[in-house]
Amino acid sequence: MPKVRKEEKKQPKAKKTTVKAEVKARRAEAKPAKKAPTRSAKKKADTGSVYFQIKNFSAKIAALTEHLKEHKHDFDSRRGLLIMVGKRRRLLNYVKKNDPERYDKLIESLKLKKVIE
Repeated sequence: MPKVRKEEKKQPKAKKTTVKAEVKARRAEAKPAKKAPTRSAKKKADTGSVYFQIKNFSAKIAALTEHLKEHKHDFDSRRGLLIMVGKRRRLLNYVKKNDPERYDKLIESLKLKKVIE
């Protein structure tokens, strides 16, 4: 004969958390949302502007540089940093060629070194 269970109140099961979910939650808590530098953008959605891209690359480069000071053997991030520096350099050369006055202002505002060619 089958055993008859007494009716028990069913409690909701606790959700199982995976390691990935925990890591995502920790990262979300640790990092505040980044605000993109928009002072140089003509409109709010003007993310394609050369000036915006240069400022955005500069912010990313600064963050990656800080990361690499702590994690000296993170070679993948170092490669990404070098690629970004190259992209920013090419964009700066474009601005210097087409609008030298704005280039000088941009270099001054970002506190970058001028490259003498």
